[in-house]
Amino acid sequence: MTSTLRKHLAMAIGVAALLAAEAGTAVAQPAGPSLVEQLREDVATIHALGVSGVQARVIGPDGRQSVATSGTADLTTGRPVSSSGYFRMASTSKTLVATVVLQLEAESKLSLDDTVAHWLPGVVQGNGNDGTRITIRQLLQHTSGIRDNLPGYTTPKEYHQQRHNVYEPKQLVDLAMAHEPEDFKPGKGWAYSNTGYVLLDMIIQKATGQPAHQEIENRILRPLGLNQTRWMGTSPTLPRPHAQAYQLFGPGSRVNVTDQIPVDYENLSWVTTTRDENRFLRALLDGRLLPARQLAKMKQTVPVSAAVQELWPDGRYGLGLVERPLNCGGTYWSHEGGDGGYITLNGVTDDGRRSAVVSMSEARGDTKDHMLEQENAASALIDHALCAGGPSTRWAGASSR
Repeated sequence: MTSTLRKHLAMAIGVAALLAAEAGTAVAQPAGPSLVEQLREDVATIHALGVSGVQARVIGPDGRQSVATSGTADLTTGRPVSSSGYFRMASTSKTLVATVVLQLEAESKLSLDDTVAHWLPGVVQGNGNDGTRITIRQLLQHTSGIRDNLPGYTTPKEYHQQRHNVYEPKQLVDLAMAHEPEDFKPGKGWAYSNTGYVLLDMIIQKATGQPAHQEIENRILRPLGLNQTRWMGTSPTLPRPHAQAYQLFGPGSRVNVTDQIPVDYENLSWVTTTRDENRFLRALLDGRLLPARQLAKMKQTVPVSAAVQELWPDGRYGLGLVERPLNCGGTYWSHEGGDGGYITLNGVTDDGRRSAVVSMSEARGDTKDHMLEQENAASALIDHALCAGGPSTRWAGASSR
């Protein structure tokens, strides 16, 4: 290369780029935001929607953790949000239940093709419901057609009237049996059913002789050292520290709904932290909790309903796991939870090496637009965190807690 040509090239693409090209190396790209910078921006975005408190934690392939918080844990005192605060796990506990069921299958203590009637004779019947035609697999995947009819509150008055009501599992199933099933045959459609997981808890107890929460403790929490994940039973409180949970019912109707007994106390009374939820999801996806055969079954998915697609675009449901696409390519696994003002989204890459959890202590459920805004902002945080490590994102500056 002549010196004149070298000069022209240097002017055109820069001396550093020229030297890199001659050395056969890639040209360095401008550094983008660090992971912790992006995380702080994302939690601030969620808070700016009107969500009172937000905490998030991301764990990378090397185990390094980044945490960020925004807002307040208490609108009365202004107490800051703790990055290690407890929150109600809500429907994320379905993944705990599904993991135990698949462990039992691996031990030949039950089969996914067993019918509900085999384990719980006479429990699912009436108004077109038929437990002889519904399998354990269909309960796990929300393809049973059993209608969801758990009690709930839609106004501040209903919250105050119902917050300490206690329902036995059989009572919750009976509420669903008072209605006809969904308009598809078992295995031929998809409709989210909390009642299906009430039945799975009952089947676990039949198969093991122990309540489902005790099996979860023995099989998952203790082996993994998840001592910040606890079953609270019929207690209406949470361990400290925790943010107060708020529900937005409408303009001027923001209510502190922390004090309540989850309606399905057997299944939904779990509390956890962002640390433990990350660790559980990573252990599940990297194969520490299930044999390869059972984990593969868990990841066999079907499309979710059109209504749920609004929350989980292109989402698919496995056995207690949701598969969602990443903007950077590929997919991730998750199971969000929302109950009593706490809304939590999470995600883990297919190999279990990168994970993220964001917990919000306010549910803006007064309008569909507010709900979707909150959901989309939290989903964006998960996507950014799991796509980190590309050319435009740096892990530098991550803080470990």
